[in-house]
Amino acid sequence: MNKKRIVITGIGIVSPIGIGKDEFWENLFAGKSGIKPITLFDTSNLKVKVAGEITDFDPLVILEVKKIMDLDRATLLLLSAAKLCLEDGQFQIDEKNTYQTGVAVGTTFGSLNSVSKYDQEALTEGPRYANPSVFPSTVGNSPASRISIKHKIKGFNTTISTGISAGLDALEYSADLIELNRAKQILVGSVEDLSLQTFMGLYKLDYLSGLHSTPACSCPFDKNRDGVVFAEGATMFLVQEADLVQDKTKIYGQISGVGSVFDPARFYRYNPKGTGMKRAMKMALDDAGLKPEDIDCVFANANATRGADPIETLAIKEVFGKYSQKVLVTAVKSITGETYSNSGSLAVAAALGAIAENKISPIINYKNKDENCELNFVLDKAKKQKVTHALINTFGPNGKNTSIIISRYN
Repeated sequence: MNKKRIVITGIGIVSPIGIGKDEFWENLFAGKSGIKPITLFDTSNLKVKVAGEITDFDPLVILEVKKIMDLDRATLLLLSAAKLCLEDGQFQIDEKNTYQTGVAVGTTFGSLNSVSKYDQEALTEGPRYANPSVFPSTVGNSPASRISIKHKIKGFNTTISTGISAGLDALEYSADLIELNRAKQILVGSVEDLSLQTFMGLYKLDYLSGLHSTPACSCPFDKNRDGVVFAEGATMFLVQEADLVQDKTKIYGQISGVGSVFDPARFYRYNPKGTGMKRAMKMALDDAGLKPEDIDCVFANANATRGADPIETLAIKEVFGKYSQKVLVTAVKSITGETYSNSGSLAVAAALGAIAENKISPIINYKNKDENCELNFVLDKAKKQKVTHALINTFGPNGKNTSIIISRYN
């Protein structure tokens, strides 16, 4: 049985390097870093004082409202990305299509700040005095639900919390539902916000760059890499079946193949053999009916952790064989930082930009060669290259591995 052609017809982005796909692509191709001093909370007593913070974000302007309800930052970021996505795709939700429209969102830490705020008030003042307006934002599905409420979407509404792979897992879930005729179009994406609670969790786990060297730097595959630079952001895509797309609608790309594997190792550590990474990439290639030589660029998961980057390098070499020294490899996180659940979605947006502009964004901050991380990197400057098929990797330390292939639509 032939698979349906699932395509992306709208893109909405709120990121540390730009709001809207055009600004995001421009700064991404220019290699303009989104890492900057943190202003959302006090870092005076912390060793790490930078992150991928979105400093020019004004939800009142984007959402075109005079005031905002008591919504948390993650929800506001995602609502803004959803509005930009619908505008970009020129798609109107009405009574004729609302029941055939769905929402799928990947987020892992999206409600952590609200949970902390609500619990703090309840513990300090007593449960009777906890602020009830904060409570709706404490549930994990709050960002996704607010999209359906805002746009009167009455189809399915799902939240996926699988860590770094959550954004790609939401795309896989949505493609499957369209394949099964459960929906005709889906708003699908992911979000993470920069909060003290999430930041301190990674800080205490010794996961952040800058804890053992100065300054903090997101430098994937570099010999001196020492951890992630945490970041925030939201990305939304409008996903549809190609045969139902109107003639004048712009199609950015096609979801050709997906591979998803759970491969746990020790707590918050990657499997040193990269078994799940390799299998996820192979599954994606098989699902797309492609060979490794068909891939023009790999958008690596690479987040500049000491252990993960060499494992991914090994996995790519084993999957691609001799072609691993020819296929171009880039890492979006060198520019945006580690946006966790949103990282895969930003990489998909970068791949769609590569397809649209015939240009691949660079890895920045690469200074020192690591013999355990030797691939054909796109370094410092964007590379002019026609991209027909791009492989996007997301590998989490919790054992979740997801790879997806985005292709040029013909």
